[in-house]
Amino acid sequence: MKVVVQKVTEAGVYINDENYSAEIGKGLVILLGIKHDDSIEDVNFLADKCSNLRIFLDENEKMNLSVKDVDGEVLIISQFTLYGDAQKGNRPGFTDAARPEIAIPLYEKFIQRVKENLGESKVKSGIFGAMMLVKIFNDGPVTIIIDSKKQEKN
Repeated sequence: MKVVVQKVTEAGVYINDENYSAEIGKGLVILLGIKHDDSIEDVNFLADKCSNLRIFLDENEKMNLSVKDVDGEVLIISQFTLYGDAQKGNRPGFTDAARPEIAIPLYEKFIQRVKENLGESKVKSGIFGAMMLVKIFNDGPVTIIIDSKKQEKN
């Protein structure tokens, strides 16, 4: 499982040119890619990592605060293209991306875990598999990529 986390001043999702009621203010946009061999352990690791990631500035202008510390919001978007492979040719292949029957339950569990960490009202999401227009006002800009397969094994 892989995420691209962006610190934002605001963000939103539009489906069929309409606001999908998924606008947030200060917080994080999490683009979530799910691989065919991901599990609940990957979900828990990344959901907890994103919830506690210290990329907001403290009073000394140091990245030392999490989204929870700043009372921020989170917008979670499924994005299978994070597992696009363009090493050969010019058209990416997506064979590493999980099929919907595997990805949808993991996507929903990820959203639920972040809600458990931050509170129900602080987390919004897009629609799995929908064509979306995502408005992101990246703050900093700060963009972090985290892969659950690269986590430290204790």
